[in-house]
Amino acid sequence: MSNNASPDANKNAAAAAPSNFLRSIIDADQQSGTYAGRTDSKGAALPSVITRFPPEPNGYLHIGHAKSICLNFGLARDYAGRCDMRFDDTNPTREEQEYVDTILDSVQWLGFSWNEHLYYASDYFDQLYLMAEWLITAGHAYVDSQSAEQMAENRGNFAEPGKNSPFRERSAAESLDMLRRMKAGEFKDGEHILRAKIDMASPNMNMRDPAIYRIRHAHHHRTGDKWCIYPMYDYTHPISDALENVTHSLCTLEFQDHRPFYDWILQRLTEGGFFKQPLPQQYEFARLNLTYAITSKRKLLQLVEEKIVDGWDDPRMPTIVGIRRRGYTPESIQLFAERIGVTKSDSWIDMSTLEGALRDDLDDKAPRTVAVLRPLKLIIDNFAENDSVACSAPVHPHHPERGMRNFAISRELWIEEDDFMEEPSKGYFRLYPGNKVRLRYGYVIECTGCDKDASGKVIAVHCNYFADSKSGTEGSANYKVKGNIHWVSAAHAVQAEVRLYDRLFNDPQPDAGGKDFKLALNPNSKELVHAYLEAGAELAQAGQQFQFERHGYFVADRVASVAGKPVFNRIVTLKDSWGK
Repeated sequence: MSNNASPDANKNAAAAAPSNFLRSIIDADQQSGTYAGRTDSKGAALPSVITRFPPEPNGYLHIGHAKSICLNFGLARDYAGRCDMRFDDTNPTREEQEYVDTILDSVQWLGFSWNEHLYYASDYFDQLYLMAEWLITAGHAYVDSQSAEQMAENRGNFAEPGKNSPFRERSAAESLDMLRRMKAGEFKDGEHILRAKIDMASPNMNMRDPAIYRIRHAHHHRTGDKWCIYPMYDYTHPISDALENVTHSLCTLEFQDHRPFYDWILQRLTEGGFFKQPLPQQYEFARLNLTYAITSKRKLLQLVEEKIVDGWDDPRMPTIVGIRRRGYTPESIQLFAERIGVTKSDSWIDMSTLEGALRDDLDDKAPRTVAVLRPLKLIIDNFAENDSVACSAPVHPHHPERGMRNFAISRELWIEEDDFMEEPSKGYFRLYPGNKVRLRYGYVIECTGCDKDASGKVIAVHCNYFADSKSGTEGSANYKVKGNIHWVSAAHAVQAEVRLYDRLFNDPQPDAGGKDFKLALNPNSKELVHAYLEAGAELAQAGQQFQFERHGYFVADRVASVAGKPVFNRIVTLKDSWGK
């Protein structure tokens, strides 16, 4: 899904999209021409809406990031603008190329393109440094030589104002010399730090002379060992936005208290001639809080490192690589993002909303097939030993143009073990001695008994079939039965490993209120079964989704599957049965 659609198409998309406060802001800016008529440094015209998706490359993206991706790229698409892809890579000790690669892949998988607009904050390190020098000479910054403990103590708290550093009135010449020596590598980590000179008595803690450069002798994944001082995120982020001509800088509510510094730094640098009006504006929206999931990077890393899950792409993980492997589609994630909308109020979104969007997307797409997950042998005693009869069913019940699938019925079949009860409970209409049911797409049968092993466990069910009762024939109308069960031919079935995934946590808010999230782990979140599938399932391609009739939606695992031998993951059940 590119951002480069026709103006009319984008205009129609913006008009058709659900309204929210961000769209109202953009509409007002469009009407007033706030960002109209701008050009870039080469004189080329700039769109009036430029957003950006700016992750730090220090982990794998999760479902919360997916909401932000859909929002930023979606708004740019709908308003004939562009969305930049930018990595805010200012912390070399936590960032890796692996994270860069998976983030780019995840954004593209979700259906969005940045075209040539791929940027890194590290691209701007030289400019950021020159701006820091100017801030010192203009009296807006100083080098502080307090220890980290002294700085924390003097910062104050929400009830008490902070205290000025004893180095706050250091001369510009001395601070500039100190910064250059920091850059030259003359000091150890933590010996000195560059701070903005704002107001230590500000009620906003983020305005109490925030740090803008720190010493960090660390190898950077892009700039190597060129730098031993690195800019802070809150300093880098607004400057990067301005350098890229961003109009609407969208972020989650936890950055709301950071906005005054965002505005302060851009205003100071505009006064210094680095930028001109109109400047980017930051707007905050509520982050995604999804029940039965956690999105803390630290806790997700803990799940991986402690091998509670099988890696970042474990299908139970809320990471984009995890939900992709689980079998979610990009369209279902976009539909989910559209349904939950954008607000400024924090709230919890139930997991069933995400699963409902997936069902709605897959229902029309997924071809049908039959799978028996917990097999029990069914023997049709009056069916010829080596005989078989052709049966058929639609590939999709609502799309006859997609054709039919063909399979055989034979003397021995596999059925679900819960489709037989020797002593049926009230309202049970499936197989029990003396009862008739229809084999879906096949014949009506009558149960005659069962075989048991030495422990009394049922190991086979016996029945007889009615030769004139086959589905689709005239005689089938003469048979009225209440039960209809699924089956596969034992002689023709495909055996496959099926992984029955469920929600990773039993608690809807597993880490709320300081709880130990590991105590909420669902012990039944993964179950392996050896199932029998309808003939033809062996041709499934890795990543291909199916509806296993009766059981839900499944996907051929994109990692474990090999040609001719797919492994299937359960994506989601046919209906929301959680907790029932």
